[in-house]
Amino acid sequence: MSDTVSGHPTLELVFVGGGPRTTSLLERLAASAPELLAQVRRPVRITVVDPHPAGGGRVWRDRQSPLLWMNSVAKDVTMFTDASVTCEGPIVPGPALDEWVAGEGRDLITGESPADQLGPDDFASRSVQAAYLDFVFQSAVRSLAASAVPVEVIEQTAIAVDDTPAARQLVTLADGRQLTADVVVLAQGYLDRELDDDEAALDIAARAADLTYLPPGYTADIDLSPLRAGERVLVRGFGLAFIDLMVLTCEGRGGRFVPDPGRTDGLRYLPSGDEPVLIVGSRRGVPYHAKLGYDLPGLGPVPPRYLTPARLGELAGMAPTGTVDWATQIWPLVAKELAHAHYARLFGAHPQRTVGDWADLAAAIDRLDVLQPEFARIAERAVPDPRDRFDLPRIDRPLAGRHFEDRAALSRAVEQYVRDDLDRRADPEHSADRAVFNALLSVYFALSVAITAGHISGPDRVLNVEGHFLGLFSFLASGPPPARLRQLLALVDAGVVEFAGPDLRVEVDGDCFVGRSSVVDEPVVATALVDARLPRPDVRAATDPIIRGLLQRGELAAEDLFDATGRSLGGGQVLADARCRAVRADGSVHPARFLLGPSVSGSAGSGGFARPHFNGPNLRQNDQVARDILRLVAERDELDDGLDGAPVWVGAAHE
Repeated sequence: MSDTVSGHPTLELVFVGGGPRTTSLLERLAASAPELLAQVRRPVRITVVDPHPAGGGRVWRDRQSPLLWMNSVAKDVTMFTDASVTCEGPIVPGPALDEWVAGEGRDLITGESPADQLGPDDFASRSVQAAYLDFVFQSAVRSLAASAVPVEVIEQTAIAVDDTPAARQLVTLADGRQLTADVVVLAQGYLDRELDDDEAALDIAARAADLTYLPPGYTADIDLSPLRAGERVLVRGFGLAFIDLMVLTCEGRGGRFVPDPGRTDGLRYLPSGDEPVLIVGSRRGVPYHAKLGYDLPGLGPVPPRYLTPARLGELAGMAPTGTVDWATQIWPLVAKELAHAHYARLFGAHPQRTVGDWADLAAAIDRLDVLQPEFARIAERAVPDPRDRFDLPRIDRPLAGRHFEDRAALSRAVEQYVRDDLDRRADPEHSADRAVFNALLSVYFALSVAITAGHISGPDRVLNVEGHFLGLFSFLASGPPPARLRQLLALVDAGVVEFAGPDLRVEVDGDCFVGRSSVVDEPVVATALVDARLPRPDVRAATDPIIRGLLQRGELAAEDLFDATGRSLGGGQVLADARCRAVRADGSVHPARFLLGPSVSGSAGSGGFARPHFNGPNLRQNDQVARDILRLVAERDELDDGLDGAPVWVGAAHE
């Protein structure tokens, strides 16, 4: 697909994946194209390949249940740069989701979420977000067209990418077509993968016992019809995937929530009779914290105080391995950041609940390990009410150390925990929680920088950043809308949801699944099991044919990670350099193949959308990649007039 226009072959850019990452990259390409393509003589064309509609891609496609919501309020979602974004390219402001819904999107949103019912503090459905992403995509296409760069969308699956003897790339589609590309961007998003050993063993045992097992996956893509009405279904995972499962098997099967002022939580669930009974447990045994229900003007993210990129670089420089140890160096600094944010806000905004001077406690945070008993004793004297203290182990594992006589007692405890959480997350008198939320964003950015710089080892990244820290981040800062937890309580009252407890272990025993928790002796017996979570990235187990083929030929490199005992952690992520270019197995860098997304090392902001005025790391990275692509195009135009011989690449450019 390399046309010749006016005697000059077209310079082709092919994007594999048409979701939010590609949409943002196109917007950034459009922003810088007038500057960086001004002297390019040859035509430039972009092709986006995705079996799902471009803009939203697979996860944010409009063809999914309107009952599924985002877990961010509309005013906290943007695809555009603003004055806070530190990038080389032009700042081109655009509407955040709430502004778009109230403006241009008003006439485009119909049905379940009309614009006049969706405010800045509301949670939009994913179909509304799909419409917003389509708007951004189409806006970028129009802007690129103004720079004489047409964009073509092919709703098809790409199955292979190969280099050609002419130093270009060939993208093969499932229908047999082939696209010739000067630059390829792989942005497929979350990759499906084969079952891991534990999941495969469960699957084999379940089939042998004629039981239903649904392994990890994106909930909207999973066929839930095997979960029968009234069937007892054990669920592992209490995060957003569980919320989706809860919605699709309850409201999605005809049940209804109705107001009931006579109930503590103000809501009653009317079952349809088609629901299964979901018995949910997880490592913590409680749901993610509800989203905060208030705003505090002027209280935004601040630069890290302890866990700075400079400090991590300094520690890495002193280590023989060139990396910083998570347990002894990084985690104590993370705890300091969060504790400092919490107590600074508590002393500043709610001094009536504190004793003594903030300066004294701040000095103790500077001096001590906040996870140790010495600091805990100081905090107890300074903050009399335990509910006002930042006790990270207790916050992270709220049921640890407890024991319940039966699952009924466990249920009462979890229900009360959820009610308390809903009250606290709606109350600005606990604004220290908002300060911790903002500090988590700063910590997340600092860790992303350290990973990209190679200051955190592969095993620490998989086990502790992506495992421990991101689990805590999601638990505290990326939970469901409060309305979902009120619905959860109504479902418990209706007998449609039960709790299995923390540290949930599951096995097949005879003709059923049996789940056991560390805090209650009574087991759970079920005939179906759902692993309600996204699979952990392991690119060596990915089913994506492009990734598989490139890995097999050594055109991509993947991590082979092991923990301290030598246990394999799988294939981790595919490797990219600091400018998001693909690293080959021999360590060389492909100058014209870019990798972005959650399965790529150093890819920023893969877990969510940017927030307005928060200097989103994904926007900064997308701007850098877009400008690198445009410079490559200009270089290609300069080095090869397209008429004589094969083109020449300068493989070490743009370091």
